[in-house]
Amino acid sequence: MSTLPPLNPLLKSCGKRTYDVFASYPDAGMQEEEKSARLRLSVKIDDEYKHYKELPPPLLAQQGPVGPARPKEQRKAITAGPSTDNTSLMIAKIDNTPQQTQSTFSSSTKLSQALQLHKTTRTIKPTYHPPWKLMRVISGHLGWVRSVAVEPGNKWFATGAGDRVIKIWDLASGELKLSLTGHISTVRGLAVSGRHPYLFSCGEDKMVKCWDLEQNKVIRHYHGHLSGVYSLALHPTLDVLVTSGRDASARVWDMRTKAQIHVLAGHTATVADVKCQESDPQVITGSMDSTVRLWDLAAGKTMVTLTHHKKSVRSLAIHPTEYSFASGSAGGNNIKKWKCPDGTFVFNFSGHNAIINTLSVNAEGVFFSGGDNGSLAFWDYNTGTPFQHMDDIPQPGSLEAEAGVFCSTFDMTGTRLITGGADKTIKIYAEQAQ
Repeated sequence: MSTLPPLNPLLKSCGKRTYDVFASYPDAGMQEEEKSARLRLSVKIDDEYKHYKELPPPLLAQQGPVGPARPKEQRKAITAGPSTDNTSLMIAKIDNTPQQTQSTFSSSTKLSQALQLHKTTRTIKPTYHPPWKLMRVISGHLGWVRSVAVEPGNKWFATGAGDRVIKIWDLASGELKLSLTGHISTVRGLAVSGRHPYLFSCGEDKMVKCWDLEQNKVIRHYHGHLSGVYSLALHPTLDVLVTSGRDASARVWDMRTKAQIHVLAGHTATVADVKCQESDPQVITGSMDSTVRLWDLAAGKTMVTLTHHKKSVRSLAIHPTEYSFASGSAGGNNIKKWKCPDGTFVFNFSGHNAIINTLSVNAEGVFFSGGDNGSLAFWDYNTGTPFQHMDDIPQPGSLEAEAGVFCSTFDMTGTRLITGGADKTIKIYAEQAQ
């Protein structure tokens, strides 16, 4: 009869195997000590990164100082005063009930006057801007003037209208220099490139055209919009064109290859205006769905959607230097100022109760809004204070109802404002000499 082997060695080997199995899957009860974890981490860092802690001398010589320099002086830490054990008792004894004191004002009217004075001292004083007056009226189009753009050299400007013609005008004299035909419907958007001899146009015929101004003919078409194209904008630094229209989308095009880079989808109605700037948000759109969207150009996605407007947003204006923009719609509180890059709401421009078709702003802070009923307003952009209200005078022979302002732009100096309207004329306004 054979005897059983001793159990002790078997148990030891079995336990050792079990430990080996579970050691590779440590659970919460098998945490390593903090000291050994630190040691393991320092060995790993030293092993993997010791050659990269400092750059080689040639590369180090090329490096400029990064970020702001540290302050030289030693900062002093605030030290607590002498503490006593009965501080908590003293705090407990403090009575929070405020004592009633008699008003120093003899009557309620005096108090209201003081409050009024306090309110007036707090308001920011607007910058003085001289009034603007109508300097020139240019006739020549046979339809509503829907778009205007000034060339970067400030010698001429282009207008597009319901007569399907783009006209180039001399800015100084107002004389017609050239007429470009090719669109088969209203020309709704124009932009002149600052870096190429190109003029871009878009219209209700779904077409986006690139005109070579050295040959005065179309050299490229950008096909993709499913309906009328209402607005276009050129990126200031990239060879990129952004268009928007009635198919509720904005489209980003490579200017040279005609390739469609992005379809900026998300709006649920006509995208009436689009603007571009160098820094984020590089593309801003305003739509008839009463929202404004800020877009990430690299990803082709919405960064922020602004839902403050109650009615359709028809116009946008980016300030040339301040890193902010304004949007205009219909109804009360219909012009709003926003801060970039997050689209933070700043304030309303209150007082122009009309459907706002166009907005423009110059570097001096003169902000212009043009209404569908022919009303014009000039504002101080910094404070939102209106300094002038005018009415667009329809030309003799046109209907009284044809007093709408559809498009506007300041010239490159910011001293002249060009508007296009429903009476088929172009009007140029300038600051009155003091």
